[in-house]
Amino acid sequence: MTPFALANPSQFRPKPPPSLKSAEWARDYNEIKDLGAKNSTRRTARQTEDARFWLVGGPLAYDQLPRQIVIAKHMDLLDSARFMALFSFATADAVIAVFDAKYKYEFWRPITAVRNGDIDGNPATERDATWQPIDATPMHPEYPCAHCILSSSVAAVIEALLGGDEIPEVALTSPFLPGVTHHFTNLRAFSDEIANARICAGFHYRFSTIAGREMGQKIGTYVIKSVMQPAQTAMDR
Repeated sequence: MTPFALANPSQFRPKPPPSLKSAEWARDYNEIKDLGAKNSTRRTARQTEDARFWLVGGPLAYDQLPRQIVIAKHMDLLDSARFMALFSFATADAVIAVFDAKYKYEFWRPITAVRNGDIDGNPATERDATWQPIDATPMHPEYPCAHCILSSSVAAVIEALLGGDEIPEVALTSPFLPGVTHHFTNLRAFSDEIANARICAGFHYRFSTIAGREMGQKIGTYVIKSVMQPAQTAMDR
C-alpha cells in the first residue's frame, strides 16, 4: 500500500534482528521465556494487567487518545481537524511500514522460538516444548513490535503539536479488561507501558520493542515535518 506521508514503506526500515548466536538474543530470549510465560511467577500483578490491557490494538487502542486531547485543549475546528489528520497519517503509515519490515525479516515469535530453543545454535537458550504466552500470538512475524511503532509515532506527532510530552490527563479503556481504566499525563509513560506490556504478554523480545520505538519516533517526526504544514509556515519555506 502507498503510504500517506512516507516516501515508501521501507523508508525507516530497522536493521535486522540480532543473530541467534549472540548474547543479546540469549538475554532477550530468556527474559521473555520467564516474564512472558502464561503462568509466569516473575510477572507482577500490574505487569499481567498491562499485558492483558494492551491485547487491544488498532483504532480501539489509539483513537481514544487524540479525541480526549482535542476536547481537553478546547481546539477549534481547524486545529482539531489537523491534529486528528496528522495522528491518522502517522498511524496509517506506521502500520504500512511495520508490515514491510515484518515480512522483510520474517522473524520467529517467542512461542516458536522457545519451543525450538535447542535448534537456534545458542547454548544459552534452553527449549521448553510446552511454552505458552499470556494469550494467542498475533499471526504475523515478530520483528519489529507493531504496538511500539504505533505508540511511538503517535507520541512523536502529539509531542510536536503540543510542544512537549506532557498531555492533559487521558483515560483509556480496553475491551480485554472491562472496568479497568489506565490514566496518562505523559507520552513517554504511555509508550513505555505499551512496550513493556508486549514483553510481558510473551509476544515481543526487548530488542524488538527498542527497534519499534525508534522506528515509530522517526515516522511520527517525518509526518509532522512533511505534510499539512500551517499555511504561514509553508509560505515561509
